[in-house]
Amino acid sequence: MAEFNYTAKDFKSENEVRWCPGCGDYAIMNAVQRTMAEMNIPHEKFAVISGIGCSSRFPYYMSTFGFHSIHGRATAIASGVKTANPDLNVWVITGDGDSLAIGGNHFIHLVRRNIDVNLVLFNNKIYGLTKGQYSPTSDRGVVTKTSPFGTVEDPFIPGQLVLGASGNFFARAVDGNVKHTQEVLKLAAEHEGTSVVEVLQNCVIFNDGIHAEIADPKFRNERQLFLEHGKPMLFGNESEKGLVFENGKLKVVTIGTDGYTLGDILVHDAKTADPTLHLALINMALPEFPVAMGVIRSVDAPVYDQAVRSQIETVQASRKISNVDELLRSGNTWKVDEESSSEPVPFFLKKCPLKDA
Repeated sequence: MAEFNYTAKDFKSENEVRWCPGCGDYAIMNAVQRTMAEMNIPHEKFAVISGIGCSSRFPYYMSTFGFHSIHGRATAIASGVKTANPDLNVWVITGDGDSLAIGGNHFIHLVRRNIDVNLVLFNNKIYGLTKGQYSPTSDRGVVTKTSPFGTVEDPFIPGQLVLGASGNFFARAVDGNVKHTQEVLKLAAEHEGTSVVEVLQNCVIFNDGIHAEIADPKFRNERQLFLEHGKPMLFGNESEKGLVFENGKLKVVTIGTDGYTLGDILVHDAKTADPTLHLALINMALPEFPVAMGVIRSVDAPVYDQAVRSQIETVQASRKISNVDELLRSGNTWKVDEESSSEPVPFFLKKCPLKDA
């Protein structure tokens, strides 16, 4: 197999990056570019599709094929791109407003079909490009330009939507932790089928610090649970805390107290088809629980674009008619004898059974 030896720089375009200074999008783009460079896939095999929003400027800043589409439709267009050309490595870059509001229907059907694309969902819990309206992931009670007295609705939890649409891959990361985000994106890219990675992203202008309680490096070990398949669910500065499952729900315990030992701690199984524990991990929130990070669910399942390609190949191998010309000459056909007439026979008459009449 060829070794391409790409670097992240090979995936950076010459366009000026026009995000606000300090925006979390820079870190996410850095992680994506590093991930692509290490995938050992030909440069021309990458395609980046976006919708509308700050995150959706992404294709301009990537030295790949790209498509800056319309609001909420990135997932629909990416579905067509991947199905028409399964050899492409397709990435969807979208935000919480773009994908979960106007694009919500397309989002759940991409997940349901399990098309082999990698979707990176920037979640800053606000509409940034349109200047600070509340979004489908904004918390209840938050004051914004479109909710001056506080929102009176509950937010979407992206992971819940993925599991509700029978999704097979869901992961979570934080924009400022580039190394971990890159590790998660690598696993998402290796997964066959729809992978959804929610990245908690900071909007420094309209929602600054929205994820600070979770993302602040000073509290990272205490407030984030970094999941790895096959390893105990431990967290804390000394990995002294962990999760157990008691009375039908998750519980935080400290090893060495109340009789709990390392052997009591749950071992993460991202690959089980049963979504019960995956949903419980997705729902964990401060202050009672740490926030689950990393790959929460990664299950093998039939892939839509692979099934379509296989179906086409099966039909092609067994068909009796292989092209349009053969189709037109099949079935009941006839030929008009032009020599019986001194006048040229019009084209449309050649289609009529005049000779038999």
